[in-house]
Amino acid sequence: MNRPVPLTRARPLFLRTARSELIALLLFALVLLGIGIGLRDPWPSDEPRFALVARWMVEHGQWLFPHRGHELYPDKPPVFMWLQAIFYLIVRSWRVAFLLPSLLSGLMTLGLVYDLGRRLWNHRSGLLAAATLLLTIHFTYQFRNAQIDPLEVGWITLANYGLLRHLLLGPNWRWFAIGCFFAGVGVITKGVGVLALLMLAPFLFARWRGWRHLAQPHGGWRWAGSLALFLVPILAWLVPMVLTAHLDGDPQHAAYVQNILFGQTVHRYATPTGHIHSPFYFFGIMATDWLPLALLLPWAIPAWWRRLKRRDTRYLLPLGWWLLVLLFFSLSPGKRDVYILPALPMVALAMGPLLPGLLRKIGPRRAIFVLTLLLASLLTVLAALAMTKHPHWAVHIERSLDPRIWRVLLAIGVSGLLAAVLFRIRRAALGWAFFALALWSLYGLWGYPILNGDRSALDVMQRARELAGPRATLGLVAWKEQNLLMAQGPVAEFGFLRPWPQQFQAATAWLRADPSQRRLFILQQAMGDCVQRDRAVHIGHANRREWWLVPADALIPGCVPADGHDDD
Repeated sequence: MNRPVPLTRARPLFLRTARSELIALLLFALVLLGIGIGLRDPWPSDEPRFALVARWMVEHGQWLFPHRGHELYPDKPPVFMWLQAIFYLIVRSWRVAFLLPSLLSGLMTLGLVYDLGRRLWNHRSGLLAAATLLLTIHFTYQFRNAQIDPLEVGWITLANYGLLRHLLLGPNWRWFAIGCFFAGVGVITKGVGVLALLMLAPFLFARWRGWRHLAQPHGGWRWAGSLALFLVPILAWLVPMVLTAHLDGDPQHAAYVQNILFGQTVHRYATPTGHIHSPFYFFGIMATDWLPLALLLPWAIPAWWRRLKRRDTRYLLPLGWWLLVLLFFSLSPGKRDVYILPALPMVALAMGPLLPGLLRKIGPRRAIFVLTLLLASLLTVLAALAMTKHPHWAVHIERSLDPRIWRVLLAIGVSGLLAAVLFRIRRAALGWAFFALALWSLYGLWGYPILNGDRSALDVMQRARELAGPRATLGLVAWKEQNLLMAQGPVAEFGFLRPWPQQFQAATAWLRADPSQRRLFILQQAMGDCVQRDRAVHIGHANRREWWLVPADALIPGCVPADGHDDD
């Protein structure tokens, strides 16, 4: 078993000691991923949904069967929402708790990539691999959001770490067992955690062909026992859920089990209904979202090929796994940019040992410099035009965004130009790091407060409460998750997936039962011609939608609106 060089004796890259560099990287990561936490509420499309489910868990004790309001939410397993709810019970602030799973998963992923790079090669390789991952746009952007995918990336990377500790640096059966277990945790988080076990395919090939840097673990029962741990977290969630659904006889619970096990996994992969793209879709995502890492691929791919020809398994396993993941998701007609995100840490890991040489070449440094200069110039010019000339496209954007956001973008762009001037081509990588720091810091500290009122629906829900009065109950019709999540005071809802005309009929009957203490909070498109608008109150605009407050005397008797459609 290979032992890494202790940090006290490792060769540093730019500071006096390797330990200082690791601490600096972790602090830098904490800023990039965490700055702005507590300054905004959940934003659509998915964040309010998960936070709403988590809050329902805390308030109603519905931990096994997640709820979106009074309806079951069968689209995702509950692990991510469990963590949000647990963090809320610790910190007692939803503004903080809903982002903590992504933040901690991001820090864990960076730490795992660093430690693997240090063990497989050296401290410099691990540090540069983790820094490259952190500074890749796709990684930073996603891990600053409260989606399930960042948490899933963390579990899959932890599973990969355990497998690689065993397959390349072992035998280490403890880590192999841990890897298999967290692959199972990935399954009950978003279904695709099993992809981590694809790492065994390039391992078996390398073992068959006698490649270098490969562990030789033996013991058939240990393989079987460790792989069986993959099923432990799955069964720990599945068995109580299925038994409860069977014993209580609730048809909604039975439908939930059917949907979560088959509709949201097998059917979504084989016969998706949305996000249909060509088999080459992810190549475009990697070329753009993976900047600036993607700029290094023209130099990295030939270097990887030379090492693969020398049969170096340290490159074969992470790169082979990347290709298998790419193939898996490319075969499905339904594709989203985040699907390929779990492969990014392994690509950064394989690039780590190449980076000291690549960053000494003029080509990669020039490419990173041009990227910084172009993005900064684009932000600066567009923001300046929007603030001074008010072109049509800027006016259109301002219908959904606060015009003050142009000042934020201008400051970010100027910071990028300053980075390009100060660091130039010679230290282009540091210039990109400075630009990234300015971008995410200004966006988090300045942009979040500006955008939050509209994007979270907080402003429109506060306005609705002011107009309705402190004691009136708001009946939500054609609502979105952020409306219920941000609602102020007493509310009622009539289903989320229920068709709008049915919601309207139930809501109007409810409203007429106590017209003095009830009002409807309704989406404009759902009113149809059934509301006298001169007697209703236009509350405002949020999330590209118009909302109204409707008293009972504004309803047209006997009128039921046609089934509307939400363009978003």
